[in-house]
Amino acid sequence: MAAMLEARSVAVVGASPRQDSFGARMVTEARRGSARVHLVNPRYDSIDGIACVPRLDALPESPDLVLLGVPDATLLGQLTEAASIGARSAVLFGSAHQPGLRDSVTAVAADAGMALCGAGCMGFINNASGVRALGYLEPHPLPQGGIALVTHSGSAFSTLLRTHRGFGFRLAVSSGQELVTDTADYIDYALDDPETALIALLLETPRDAARLRSSLLRAAEREVPVVILTVGGSPRGRAMVAAHSGALAGDTEAWAAFCAATGAVRVTDLAEFTDTVELFAAGRRRRPGRHGIATVHDSGAERALCADIAHAAGVEFADLSPATTAAIGALLDDGLSATNPLDVWGTGQDTFGLFGACLQQMADDPAVAVTALAVDLVPEFDGDTAYPDAVIDVARRTDAPLAVLTSVPSAIDGAAARRLRENGVAVLEGVRSGVAALGHLATWPSSTDRTPRAIDEVRRERWRRRFAAGDLGGFELLRDYGVPVVESRSATGLDEALRAAERMGYPVALKTTAVAHKSDVGGVVLNLTGPAALSAAYSTMTETLGPGATVDAMVTPGVEISVGFVRDAAFGPLVVVAAGGVHVEVLGDRVVACPPVSPTLADELLNRLRIAPLLHGWRGQPPADIAALVRVVVGFSALAAELGDVLDAVEANPVIVSPTGAVAVDALTLPRAQKML
Repeated sequence: MAAMLEARSVAVVGASPRQDSFGARMVTEARRGSARVHLVNPRYDSIDGIACVPRLDALPESPDLVLLGVPDATLLGQLTEAASIGARSAVLFGSAHQPGLRDSVTAVAADAGMALCGAGCMGFINNASGVRALGYLEPHPLPQGGIALVTHSGSAFSTLLRTHRGFGFRLAVSSGQELVTDTADYIDYALDDPETALIALLLETPRDAARLRSSLLRAAEREVPVVILTVGGSPRGRAMVAAHSGALAGDTEAWAAFCAATGAVRVTDLAEFTDTVELFAAGRRRRPGRHGIATVHDSGAERALCADIAHAAGVEFADLSPATTAAIGALLDDGLSATNPLDVWGTGQDTFGLFGACLQQMADDPAVAVTALAVDLVPEFDGDTAYPDAVIDVARRTDAPLAVLTSVPSAIDGAAARRLRENGVAVLEGVRSGVAALGHLATWPSSTDRTPRAIDEVRRERWRRRFAAGDLGGFELLRDYGVPVVESRSATGLDEALRAAERMGYPVALKTTAVAHKSDVGGVVLNLTGPAALSAAYSTMTETLGPGATVDAMVTPGVEISVGFVRDAAFGPLVVVAAGGVHVEVLGDRVVACPPVSPTLADELLNRLRIAPLLHGWRGQPPADIAALVRVVVGFSALAAELGDVLDAVEANPVIVSPTGAVAVDALTLPRAQKML
């Protein structure tokens, strides 16, 4: 990585003197950097006074870095030649779309131990070392700062380098397809640099989720914020990612769970990304124990709009202390109330003093994590600068996080915004994106328990052997992981079914073993109260579904919850908790988490379900035994951690949660690569 990102010598293959050509741009950018530059192209003896050799093996030294601005037809040959002369790294700008080319490129680089940026990338700029390895002209000099940017999108790379948002970069990488060197490598390199203050990622896919997780946890331990924008979460988006780069994107819920587990800040679009990066890059952090936001407005309608957007985004306004509300109330004109969010505009007198004093009171309140002046920051035709003056004045007197929150980016006064940013105050360009950014800063760092859970190696190996022998365990598997299960007996004929029911006592339930989704095909009959009812049900069911069945005891009625894990192709096993029963797919009420799931996190997951009020008691019903359900979720987390590499899914649906406990009444286990019926 250091040989590539801190290269002392660079060879430009495909160098050209033709203005505006790709080869000319590579040369221009390389020469702007700190490395010695060598040019390679058999068509020229020299370019702009620099000697040009016909082949890599004609260079006077083995370069640290080779820039390959060549078509796919010659890419593999040039990379192989670079490896043969001892080049330590390369940037591949081309898309490498030819069949088998990406695999061949990967093999050559891996065999040679070469770092590789790309394919299909824009290159990189390392502001710390001065190296510029680009195929397109980018800002020169690139603003200096503490941000390490890694993006799979080349277009977004250029956009973010040109945002004029007041933040600067330590490292900026357009990593493309990441055939060899991936996001985790760049993060680890950035974290080795003590000047890295923020990591910003725009990702299509985790190339290696385990390594990326480790890198993000390392950032969390160092208290370096990581802001992640992911794309390809929708079915159509995933198909587009696969077609574009050959990568399998993670879906939205999986990414959300992954970010929550690693302490990363996940954003939803480029507007929220740039607002969040700018706010974090300003360097101010919330004080311990503060979690809510506060906004000060000059418009009642825009204040209400801000409240609406915050509610929809789940961003909480701080509850101001009585002392703060009293102090603010004494400042306001008649008819205005000391609330959060706060409308200050009355007679319009002494804007600087009034808004500054209110901002100061908000910033000092013990519940407020971050405060924003929410004004449109439009050009003032009378030259009034009271708004930026007030914010800058407060910023000089406090280290609390401060920002200006605007509504319409195209109406922002550029000069006022530049002045604010030069004084360390972020200017957030949009209410939705800005409120989200305020919420991210107000809750960072997260308090998620990331302590690794112990693996029971004996239990894991026991079940691996049973799976290999074709035994999927069923209820016994769940019971071994601490999940209570209903009493159940197998039957392959009516006599066996009747004997099973007699032993456990009526009423019973009869379930087919022929399919996974039993209810869809009439494979479940409940509350059979005696032999006659059981016989009739068995006869009807087995006519179409075959003789295999189970006879299960009926359990105390309660809330139906689905608990399980499913293996995601990109992220591995994910714990899934959902509203259960036959409507699990229709309701779509589910939450997802990466294992390990602690009891605290399990309780948080349950409370995020829309049906959570049913668990706590609804309209006079007694509350369910949530502690028992938490233990079920934790049990599935252990199951996922220990067996998620050999199973595609395990589900208990439903788990019936009553005031007396939680019991799984159905179980489904799918080995790897088996499709759910």
